[in-house]
Amino acid sequence: MPDHGLTRRLARELLRQAFYISLAVLVSMFVAGKLIEDVLIKQALQGEAEYYWNRAEQYGARDLPDTQNLTIYREGVAEGIPSDLARLEPGFYDRKEPRDVTIYVNQRGVERIVLVFEAEQVDELVFLFGIIPLAIALVVIYLSTYMAYRVSRRAVSPVVRLAHSVQALDPADPDPQQLLSETDMEADDEIRVLANALEDLVMRIGEFTERERRFTRDASHELRTPLTVIKMAVERLSRDPAITGVSAETLQRIRSSADDMEHLTKAFLLLARETDRGLAREWISVNDVAETELERARMIAGNDQVATRVEQGNVLLVYAPEQIVESVIGNLLRNAVTYTEEGEVKVTLSGDSITIEDTGPGMEPELVEQAFKPFVSRQRQRGGFGVGLTIVRRLTDRFGWKVEVESQPGRGTRVIVRFPNAKTRALP
Repeated sequence: MPDHGLTRRLARELLRQAFYISLAVLVSMFVAGKLIEDVLIKQALQGEAEYYWNRAEQYGARDLPDTQNLTIYREGVAEGIPSDLARLEPGFYDRKEPRDVTIYVNQRGVERIVLVFEAEQVDELVFLFGIIPLAIALVVIYLSTYMAYRVSRRAVSPVVRLAHSVQALDPADPDPQQLLSETDMEADDEIRVLANALEDLVMRIGEFTERERRFTRDASHELRTPLTVIKMAVERLSRDPAITGVSAETLQRIRSSADDMEHLTKAFLLLARETDRGLAREWISVNDVAETELERARMIAGNDQVATRVEQGNVLLVYAPEQIVESVIGNLLRNAVTYTEEGEVKVTLSGDSITIEDTGPGMEPELVEQAFKPFVSRQRQRGGFGVGLTIVRRLTDRFGWKVEVESQPGRGTRVIVRFPNAKTRALP
């Protein structure tokens, strides 16, 4: 759902930012703690060394202070400087073994002192005092992230509800008023502007669709009357024995064109329906429809140079209105037979699909890509489909069927229609 996608992306982005900020804070505090520790210890040791020399010069004191965390060694005093420390040059040194200590070697003239500081206590203090600010910082970060998420989710929720409203619109009878009613009245002005724009767009699309549907329906109905008159006149003339030769061929062309127009008008009437209410659905045998429509296509084309055959691997049953199945299969077969001057038109039924192959002129690759557009490939010499394939595509899309077109110039065209929800059974 759209809200899930949007809110999840928002949450992930906020969490990602919180993680990076937390990582930056953690690293910064760790580095700062180490720097502070290092600076503080070094300054303290330098101060202790300076203090000791001053006292020694002022009072001549040679006693070495010995505290819990600090030990001072001097040449010639007590046991002197341990051999492992006596080799060190003036400066600072860190040792971790056998214990964590910071060593400061200080030299004044020819005399030298070594200060050894137990750094473990300082590490614990730095760790302790670093944890508390770190914890506070992380709590503030994640609370801020959570509040930002709540505010952002509240800000986008009107958009999400608006998307749900658009998704719930009935294409057959859209109600644009529900778009704005579903949007919170306290929503931002931008949301109300968007809702109003969508409302206006839905109204315009609905009006346009209705005009198109009404025109297609009315035009198709109006065409029926002259087509009926033409067919009746052709039938009367065909019974006249005086009509022979070229006149008879012309009359056959008129009959074929009238039949073709009748099928096209029927397809347009089907397309003019926004829904399929009123069309009875039943299990239709694609095999029977293919054989019937193939015979009709042969009669309309009137070309005896084209052979036709049907190969059946199984019985293919489709749950759909019979008029729809007839229109899809009929359009494909009439195109195949009409645009094949010689050779063969083969119909193959196998599995959940029907394949129609012809030996016509075929089409160029760029023409195949545009085959579903009306009138793009109208030329007979190139094996075009006119509006036939466009009608097929629109009807198959409505029922979730798949149409594939394969064609090569000079080698013919293959059209495959797949019925995902079809049933199959063995041939009797």
